[in-house]
Amino acid sequence: MKIANKSVVGIDYTLKNEAGQVLDSSQGGDPLYYLHGYGNIIPGLEEALTDKSTGDSIQVTIPPEKAYGLRNEEAIVQVHRNQFEGVAEIKEGMEVQAQSEQGVQIFTVTKIMGDTIVLDGNHPLAGQTLYFDVEVKEVREATEEELAHGHVHTPGHHHH
Repeated sequence: MKIANKSVVGIDYTLKNEAGQVLDSSQGGDPLYYLHGYGNIIPGLEEALTDKSTGDSIQVTIPPEKAYGLRNEEAIVQVHRNQFEGVAEIKEGMEVQAQSEQGVQIFTVTKIMGDTIVLDGNHPLAGQTLYFDVEVKEVREATEEELAHGHVHTPGHHHH
């Protein structure tokens, strides 16, 4: 069975950056299962996996436009320390959730200058070309329930 929209796909993958560092990998764990055609994984990887079958291995290079987007300088904001209520210690590199016009957004603290905290709302991988090694482990039809919810239901996992 070939991967198409409404397929449930299980993949083993390793993600590296341009320097060849491994950023993420399913090695040693369960395959990643996703529902194809629903934007559950980055567009470039979804495109590369279309029409592949169980047992296929692919290596794919994905430019930022088809991954996590280009960096948006407007997503960098400065806030006053007093906006962090209930945070005992603010450290560089920590992730914080903040309300924005788009709903809850995740920001990374990039700089602390006295009482001014610089937050970056870009995805940590924005602007980066990504290198994936992927092996297709399983392809099956999605269930009605999975299609209704727009994501995969793996045994014992309930995301709601």
